Amino acid sequence: MSTRAAVGEPQERPLAIGLLLGGLIGLVASAVLLIERIRLAEDSGYVPTCSINPVLSCGNVMESAQAALLGFPNPIIGVATFPVVVATGAALLAGGRLARWYWVGLQVGVSMAFAFVCWLAFQSLYRIGALCPYCMVVWAVVIPLFWYVTARNVGAGALGAAPDGRLADGLRDWRGPLVFGTFLVIVLLILERFWSYWSSLL
Repeated sequence: MSTRAAVGEPQERPLAIGLLLGGLIGLVASAVLLIERIRLAEDSGYVPTCSINPVLSCGNVMESAQAALLGFPNPIIGVATFPVVVATGAALLAGGRLARWYWVGLQVGVSMAFAFVCWLAFQSLYRIGALCPYCMVVWAVVIPLFWYVTARNVGAGALGAAPDGRLADGLRDWRGPLVFGTFLVIVLLILERFWSYWSSLL
């Protein structure tokens, strides 16, 4: 069975649209965040547009060590990689066929992005003590990208497993609930971590 997939296959079209739209949203959020970071670097008194209150405060996150994990601002990673996601979605919608090695590479990319998002979420909640709205937009993009690309690759046998196995069926059937479940866990952790602040607003 070929592991190459075209948009003509029914299961590929929603993924192609998701890659295109998700990549665009992630790119815009990363670009805006990078611009805000540059402005803050130029003027220490600048208040980022996404600094809304003590909890939703991009400034606190931007000035943390975690915001430059590799020695440069994290948004640069998004600006560099989300265009690949956009191009992938566009290629599929145009009827292109992508080789197995490409899907494996995309899988590595979304898996690393998912792990990075989980790490950033933990750092934001329990080390920095603040949340960046633009960062959370990126989180909201990466999470479904990871689960849907993984489900597609396992189902197509791109990762070396049998394409019609129980795992493939399970991921295909549960990818939506897995996305929702991941979002739910993050939301509950946010509510618990900052409950004293949220309750003061009631």
